[in-house]
Amino acid sequence: MSETDSQNNFSKLVKYQNLISVTFSTLVLLLYFSFIIIVGFKPELFSPMVFNETIPIGIVFGISIIIFSIFLTILYVIISNFFLDSLRKKL
Repeated sequence: MSETDSQNNFSKLVKYQNLISVTFSTLVLLLYFSFIIIVGFKPELFSPMVFNETIPIGIVFGISIIIFSIFLTILYVIISNFFLDSLRKKL
């Protein structure tokens, strides 16, 4: 493999790593800060109860943010293991 191919593979690897990490981080931060802004300025939006009047919807939304973050972490690991590692091996 020539040095030019190696440089192209390295720049492709860095580009994809940055794209994926920035996209996932932006999604989580957008979701989290929208939750915080709603709690700070319109808390009544999270006060309705769900599940037979026992749990406020704010709790459900907060837990959903945590689950979504875990899902994105798992998705990143899968992408990294199958796609980004193949690019690393080409280096």
